[in-house]
Amino acid sequence: MQAFRLLFRAGGWAVLSLAAATAGAAGASGYPAPKEGNWVARDFRFHDGERLPELRIHYLTIGDPAGEPVVVLHGTAGSAARMLTPSFAGELFGPGQPLDASRYFIILPDAIGAGASSKPSDGMRTAFPKYNYDDMVDAQHRLLTEHFGLRHVRAIIGNSMGGMHAWMWGTQHPRFADILVPMASQPTEMASRNWMMRRLIIDAIRNDPDWKNGQYTTQPRSAHFASVFFGIATSGGNLAYQKAAPTREKADQLLDKRLKATDGTGDANDILYQWESSRDYNPSAGLERIESAVLAINAADDERNPPETGLMEREMKRVKHGRYYLIPASEETTGHATTANARFYRQPLADILRSAPRLGQQD
Repeated sequence: MQAFRLLFRAGGWAVLSLAAATAGAAGASGYPAPKEGNWVARDFRFHDGERLPELRIHYLTIGDPAGEPVVVLHGTAGSAARMLTPSFAGELFGPGQPLDASRYFIILPDAIGAGASSKPSDGMRTAFPKYNYDDMVDAQHRLLTEHFGLRHVRAIIGNSMGGMHAWMWGTQHPRFADILVPMASQPTEMASRNWMMRRLIIDAIRNDPDWKNGQYTTQPRSAHFASVFFGIATSGGNLAYQKAAPTREKADQLLDKRLKATDGTGDANDILYQWESSRDYNPSAGLERIESAVLAINAADDERNPPETGLMEREMKRVKHGRYYLIPASEETTGHATTANARFYRQPLADILRSAPRLGQQD
């Protein structure tokens, strides 16, 4: 069992820190095989007025549709499939686990521009609408309401970009979910190092002569290099990197391995759009509107959302039913990527699923 230490409580919210985390690899998960589907949103209107006659939303589901619905949202440049890892799904979806798929119907959509959902590399390239997070959440809402016929879900759980989407769900659809679990994210304006590093990916691609205004025939090398640079600079954790690469030789080996890897690099236009879509993210103004119970989870060594800024403590005071769990840094945590490992927060997630009240369906 994991133990937690209460750090602060005021105005109905709490900051808690993991005192210990369970160790050991996840065993056989035992959850049902995912089912794959596609749904087309007709006449999709983007935030800036652009339209697509058809917007494809790809998704995975796990469990019986008669179960209580839960939505899981992935991070930037990820996909629904990338949430099905032993460290995440293997810790949560199996028998007796917090999101036991024999009880819950788990829906994992691919965001606009990611996975097998509509994206620039499908053929439109830079003529594809310049989507943002509002459009992504709108597409998710249409999928759930128009395709699955849902007007209410038990929980929306998101990691990184998915966590930012979860914050937006709470401000835009205050009673749609009983529970929101935004992870590796903050409900504040995209700014500081987080945005500056994203700009460097965007600008590296746009300034690459091989990009050719998005009309390239071979992938610009800058996309992969900038993605590796971004990943090392903003994810991984100081202690974990020191453990993995304590000498220059080992650091070079680790870097060379990442630079040589090509799997999952993706299309340069898709990558550019994915990072630029966060440009106007800022749900802060609507935090008082959230009716859901909120369990916000961040890591103390998160490079993109550093806790020392005090932003989370400040903003959580405005959330009526909010709790903030901070995972302490260690050689076992990996900075921004820590929340991909559900063993660090499996117990508080189980607690809120058990205790949070059920809200009435959204009008």
